[in-house]
Amino acid sequence: MRPLRLKMPTIFITVAPVTILLSLICSIIFGSKSIAVNVIWDAIFHFDSLNIDHQIVRFSRIPRAIGALLIGGFLAISGSIMQGMTRNYLASPSIMGVSDGSVLMITCCMIFFPGLPNLTMVLFSLIGSSLAAVIVYLLASSIPDGMRPVKMAIIGTIIGAFLSSISTALATYFQTSQNISFWYNARIDQINPELLKTILPFAFIGMVIAFGISKQMTLLSLGRDVAIGLGQNDLLVKSLAILSVVLLTGCAVAMAGNIGFVGLIIPHISRFLIGVEYSWTIPCAGLIGGLFLVIADMVSRFMNYPFETPISVVTATIGVPFFLYLIKKRGGSPHAGAS
Repeated sequence: MRPLRLKMPTIFITVAPVTILLSLICSIIFGSKSIAVNVIWDAIFHFDSLNIDHQIVRFSRIPRAIGALLIGGFLAISGSIMQGMTRNYLASPSIMGVSDGSVLMITCCMIFFPGLPNLTMVLFSLIGSSLAAVIVYLLASSIPDGMRPVKMAIIGTIIGAFLSSISTALATYFQTSQNISFWYNARIDQINPELLKTILPFAFIGMVIAFGISKQMTLLSLGRDVAIGLGQNDLLVKSLAILSVVLLTGCAVAMAGNIGFVGLIIPHISRFLIGVEYSWTIPCAGLIGGLFLVIADMVSRFMNYPFETPISVVTATIGVPFFLYLIKKRGGSPHAGAS
């Protein structure tokens, strides 16, 4: 199928924020407890600490909506960078084991160094995502044709499963599985508002790097030889790209745990709509990813009402068929731009 390209990507950039704003409003309004719109307005602008509904809005629904928006955007941008850098249409933080590395380090942090401040938790998460990315890349580089899409996805999935099993084993052995279940089940409803503030500087740096190298990512997605032939510093661009992925993925996992498939699905949708110019693809992936996860979070609230379904179930329901579709459609061919 020939990709549908918007003639004016600026139209998309203009419409998307309005759609996101509406989705955020709906996310704050709808929940297991019915709260009137005027009460929500008062909770935002005339907060009463003794009012239970005001507390729900201020400390649960607003952080939840903003957290879903940020996490979706971070994971989508990370996936877009990974797919462009590796020319691998199956690359994403969850499939390449990066998210599992963050969860493992957070698990170790909670077991061996309990009670550490939020900043330290974020740093542990960043270290974990860095280690996982390095391990997957080194293994893929040492195996014949290991950088091919399907093989690299298999390696990433194996490493991710291995790291996840270590996390589970440690949590079970030290009897802390209940405390750590948050990072396994990705409970966005339990996002810590203070943690949101802590991750912002790291996420800001990751976003600045991502947007800063977006033009270079376009060349890199055409192939290493082409990029070098046009005078691009391949090592510098890839190093910055990996740093951006580590920062954004680590922040996303630190906020709400491991959420899969967002970084796989959204970059393909962004390229389908916008094209392969990464100066547009990356920001559009961030906008679509944020919108997607906010909507997925709302779906998770009512999928098994009045009980909440982990948001990872919603993303997996969409992501697994999409993953299988990509393998069937593209086989082992390298990523060549648009889906």
